[in-house]
Amino acid sequence: MPRERSGLHRIAVLLACGALVLGLWRLASPPSGPVEPAWDRVACARCHMLVSDPRFAVQLHTHAGEVLFYDDPGCALLARAEAGEAPAALYFHDFEGAAWLAERDVRFVPVPETPMGHGFAALAAGAKADAIDAAALLVQLEQRAKGSP
Repeated sequence: MPRERSGLHRIAVLLACGALVLGLWRLASPPSGPVEPAWDRVACARCHMLVSDPRFAVQLHTHAGEVLFYDDPGCALLARAEAGEAPAALYFHDFEGAAWLAERDVRFVPVPETPMGHGFAALAAGAKADAIDAAALLVQLEQRAKGSP
């Protein structure tokens, strides 16, 4: 009888360890899509202002499973460029709707005011003819940061 309990105990410990490893692995993998931030409670990963206005919100998913939120598309693009590595995913909140748009599906248009004054909002690709992609916007943001026209 003691041997049976010992064997069952080992199996239970192995199953518990396996469940723990699986749980930790799931925590470390990026989400499969966009997630909602805790509006007015989570800070921008670059400027540390609270992410309050969904129209300008951005989320970056790292390969390690971390989700970083930004309050302005300019903050997100500059932070990504400074990091020097591609994220697992990058989602921009649609300025005119409630959807999160993957980077490949978004374009940017100038708007008068944004949370950090970068001056651009994200729209679905094809929404406006004069919209620019993320690479073109990043060039403008970097030129502005250097003081170039």
